[in-house]
Amino acid sequence: MTPVIETERLKKYFSTAHGVLHAVDDVSISINRGETLGVVGESGCGKSTLGRTIIHLLDKTEGKILLHGEDISDVKGKELRKAREKMQIIFQDPYSSIDPRQTVDGIIREPLEVARKYKKSEIDTISEELMELVGIDQRLRNSYPHELDGGRRQRVGIARALALNPDFVVCDEPVSALDVSIQAQVLNLLKELQQKRGLAYMFVTHDLSVVRHISDNICVMYLGQVVELCPAAELFKNPMHPYTRALLSAIPSVDIDNLKKPEIIKGEITSPINPKPGCRFASRCKFATEKCHEPQQQEEVSPGHFVTCCRVNEL
Repeated sequence: MTPVIETERLKKYFSTAHGVLHAVDDVSISINRGETLGVVGESGCGKSTLGRTIIHLLDKTEGKILLHGEDISDVKGKELRKAREKMQIIFQDPYSSIDPRQTVDGIIREPLEVARKYKKSEIDTISEELMELVGIDQRLRNSYPHELDGGRRQRVGIARALALNPDFVVCDEPVSALDVSIQAQVLNLLKELQQKRGLAYMFVTHDLSVVRHISDNICVMYLGQVVELCPAAELFKNPMHPYTRALLSAIPSVDIDNLKKPEIIKGEITSPINPKPGCRFASRCKFATEKCHEPQQQEEVSPGHFVTCCRVNEL
């Protein structure tokens, strides 16, 4: 099976007054049809930048982006426009990501009108179908975003993202701004839509409970690099990178008979600006040795389980 989306050693750097910031550094991932790749890590690790670079909201620095096996790394003009119809994004804040001056109907119709390949009657039909698909009542079609609650606004954002029938959707923390009960509704909606349309998701979040619920595979990022990549069940059962173990130890537990003490990460965070070769977690890792300051390679320690750590077999 050809993956819907692939990256090969993808990099995104930003020039700053103090040097070059390595936001995404040498990331290789693949997502198949109907699968969800969860991307987790602390704030500033490059999760959202990775997603936006893949769908060309940001220009890559190096590496390849493949859509259905076709290299779209450097497409421009009409080719980029065509590729973007197959790649969409659901933003974190539903209020700031949609036009407050447009009605619900206008927001959903806009991508269809911009595509310039649908008749007005077709746009009317598709708009109604999308509202029904994401659970928005037709009586709200002439409402404005400020008249809706957060959950309905995010449903509008989801409908807009699905308007052109994409194959790949970046979900950039789509439930973090919502109440817990509404989060569950939106997550279940995303899973239902994925089953109906065979969508490939890249689900960006810092909530490990959410990513465990929705993901098939999980990618753990630290300062722009992938430190661990494996199936979701395997990650929670057998985390191997010290950073992943620390993240999982911070998940609150309701089992009062087997409470686990969180692993406290100490030490200074390595600067992502002009970073030195070697593991970027080494300055905070209790297992670090001189070997950790040498360039690290991603290793497949078991089938489908990749770890970037030179001491992984010793821990």
